[in-house]
Amino acid sequence: MLAAGRYSLLAITNEPREAPISYDFNADEVFKLAIRIEENGARFYRKAAEFQSDDENRTALEKLAAMEDVHQRTFEKMQTGLTATEKAPTVFDPQGDSAQYLMAMADMHGGEGSPSAADALTGQETILEIIEIAIGLEKESILFYLGLKDLVPPNLGQDKVVEIIDQERQHIVQLNGFRKKLQG
Repeated sequence: MLAAGRYSLLAITNEPREAPISYDFNADEVFKLAIRIEENGARFYRKAAEFQSDDENRTALEKLAAMEDVHQRTFEKMQTGLTATEKAPTVFDPQGDSAQYLMAMADMHGGEGSPSAADALTGQETILEIIEIAIGLEKESILFYLGLKDLVPPNLGQDKVVEIIDQERQHIVQLNGFRKKLQG
């Protein structure tokens, strides 16, 4: 049985194994994901803004993109404060494959910052629909981070993942306030 916070990677071989291989993430890896997700989130709002003919709506979406930029800088700042242990590699990776895997995870997780979310915009969405899509994407991101939190042991910075989740929750609060304002 695996300890809490460990992810099992089962090797595909014909050889019997006594125990599965496990992999822990560290806070540095999660911050790399979070930064990429915020970059992609800003792209979503900027693309949505391009489609808006109403200046007020375009400006509002550009402000939301700028807010994603601020989140990105916040995560970058938080990342610089990590300890050596929270940045220590958890696997031997001489080819740098884990970094590519992490970026793919960020792009494919299906929540805020998923490139497919920006690509799915048609220009026919109302500002209210865009905000509702964004709230749903933020919720998906929180679920994503909650799952990752369990894969980051306390000594590798699990508390930092909780801080990322708290930041994302605040973003939902801000978006919900904006939605209520739009609804009058």
